[in-house]
Amino acid sequence: MIRLTFLGTGTSQGVPMIGCDCAVCRSQDARDKRLRSSVMVEDGSSRLVIDAGPDFRYQMLREDVREIDAILLTHEHTDHIMGLDDVRAFNYFCQKSIEVWATERVQRVVRKNFDYAFAEKPYPGAPRITLQTITEDSFRVGTLEVIPINGRHFTLPVTGYRIGPVAYLTDFNHIDQEEIQKLQGVEVLVINALRHTRHISHFTVAEALEVAGRVGAKRTYLTHASHQIGLHAEVQSLLPEGVSLAYDRLTIEIP
Repeated sequence: MIRLTFLGTGTSQGVPMIGCDCAVCRSQDARDKRLRSSVMVEDGSSRLVIDAGPDFRYQMLREDVREIDAILLTHEHTDHIMGLDDVRAFNYFCQKSIEVWATERVQRVVRKNFDYAFAEKPYPGAPRITLQTITEDSFRVGTLEVIPINGRHFTLPVTGYRIGPVAYLTDFNHIDQEEIQKLQGVEVLVINALRHTRHISHFTVAEALEVAGRVGAKRTYLTHASHQIGLHAEVQSLLPEGVSLAYDRLTIEIP
C-alpha cells in the first residue's frame, strides 16, 4: 500500500499573498489555500518527501511528521529547495543526516545556497545533509523504488519520479515519448497544471490533460496551480472523469 499526501499544491504565484484581493485569496474553501508544491510518499516502512520549498517546516508540522528517510528534489528553483535548512529538526530528533537526492546540477546549487551545511567544520546545529546523485538509473529509499523521469521546464532540465504505482511530475512543460514509456502502468499520475492559458515553462490544464491521456493512469491529479487557474470548485467541474484538481492535505492510498 502506497500513501500519497499532498503537502502543497500551489506555486509562488499560487499561495495566499499579502494584500491580494483576488477570488482565490478571498475564498473560504480550504481547497483554495495552496502552499508550495510538495508531496509525501510512504508505504508503512519508508517515507520520502519530494521537494522542500519555503513552506517545508510548516508542512511537516501540520502533518505531524516525526521522521523522513529522504528528500527528492525536482530542480533547483527557490520554491522547491529553500526549506532544506529545516532538516536540522530531523537531524536532532532522529540523530541522523538526511539523504537529499538530486542531479549533479541541482546539487551545485544546494551546496552554494547552503554552503554552511557542507563546511569542513560546520558549526553546531547546522543541517546535516547527505547528497545522493540521481542518474538515469532507478534507486531505492528504504523499501521504495524510485525511477527518475526526465523533462524540461522551459530550457531547464527537471526530474519527475515514478514510485511504484504513483508518478509525480511538476514544473514540466515538455516530456519526451521515451519518458512517457517509463510511466506506463501507473495507477496515479500527479502532474503540474499552472493555469488555462499558455505559459513559457509550465503545462497548462489542457497540456497536462493531453499528457495524462498518453500515460493512461486510472486517476490523474493536477498540482502546482497558480491563482490564475481559478477556484477549486469551478475548475473541478470542468475536468473529465478520472481527473481531479489536487488540494493541500489530500491523502490517497494506492494498493
